[in-house]
Amino acid sequence: MSDPYDEHAAERWVREPAKRPGRTAFARDRGRVLHSAALRRLAGKTQVVVAGESDFPRTRLTHSLEVAQIGRELGQVLGCDPDVVEVACLAHDLGHPPFGHNGEQALDDVAQDCGGFEGNAQTLRVLTRLEAKTFGPSYGPRPERSVGLNLTRASLDAATKYPWPRSDGPKFGVYADDADVFAWLRDGAPGRRRCLEAQVMDWADDIAYCVHDVEDAVQAGHLQLAQLGAPAERAEVVSVAGARYAEGAPGADAAELDTALSGLQAEPFWPESFDGSIRALAALKNLTSQLIGRLARAAEDATREVYGPAPLARYGADLVVPRPARLECAVLKAVAGVYVMNRAGAQDEYARQRDLVRELAKAVLEAAPASLGPELAPEFEAATDDGARLRVVVDRVAGLTDSSAVEMLGRLS
Repeated sequence: MSDPYDEHAAERWVREPAKRPGRTAFARDRGRVLHSAALRRLAGKTQVVVAGESDFPRTRLTHSLEVAQIGRELGQVLGCDPDVVEVACLAHDLGHPPFGHNGEQALDDVAQDCGGFEGNAQTLRVLTRLEAKTFGPSYGPRPERSVGLNLTRASLDAATKYPWPRSDGPKFGVYADDADVFAWLRDGAPGRRRCLEAQVMDWADDIAYCVHDVEDAVQAGHLQLAQLGAPAERAEVVSVAGARYAEGAPGADAAELDTALSGLQAEPFWPESFDGSIRALAALKNLTSQLIGRLARAAEDATREVYGPAPLARYGADLVVPRPARLECAVLKAVAGVYVMNRAGAQDEYARQRDLVRELAKAVLEAAPASLGPELAPEFEAATDDGARLRVVVDRVAGLTDSSAVEMLGRLS
């Protein structure tokens, strides 16, 4: 699996003829994800600031598009197939339910009797089963089943952030029900190791998350950059960074994280204030551009220092992200954590969102199969036990947008 262009990596779960000669299999994968309903639905799903709260904050869709741009460029300069990386970046959040990580937590509570819920495992399910595109042979009681977008092995492997089942950790990338396609896409992969394209996708996700959430926090008025100079508020940011976001820099202490924040603030591109003027907006946008370039170049340079100038792809290398970049990413994530996710009233709102998702799942189950729609009702009726039926209900709820979840609960109630 070292060559991203070999026939093995370009295989599809269900073989099909190429419809456009000269276009690579990976470019076709990119088109399939771009035109998918699952990607469009991300426009109505919360990133950090609630979708629809204003006309500026990012949704899961805009976040995914930005991750794709960062990941494609970083992967290409390293030697990865850019389409494979872009597919992984576009697809990485397809499995996220309404209300972001709050919805994810609530659905995990609901799904305990069928193996739990995890957004990344749900992404694999969307790509290989739930998204309507291709049908193929079934291993169940029916002759055929949906195989989702029927992407290539390389693209699915690149989109798998956590290539292991739930038994191996709280974050996981496959449900037991999808073990067959997971075994196929990981055939020949070395244990739990991720391919380079998946690592690039993961770092691009971190960059977009930490940088753009700070921009959104400032633009939405949750953060005045001068607040980071106040000792108490700065200490809170550093504390949250160490407790929640510094897993990539083991052993990071408060002094090290504070130094990382100070280093960013000392850069000439860091604005001192924001008043909403066109000049301030330009300075804020320049901040995001500079931070994205800084964090992407750090990984590119460190990886090249280890592996040299040759093209890198698949299992021929690992992405090297230096510790200073990990620390900077952690403190930027913590800024959004403190001023957006921990702001006054936010926790009460998050609790209401979790309650809504749990109540909705209960209502959908009680009204099934009619509540599942024509696309999932047959799966519910064909299920052979309560766990399998519950998984179909979870699939239904996870596919909803924030607003459609609210509407559906009102209708079923």
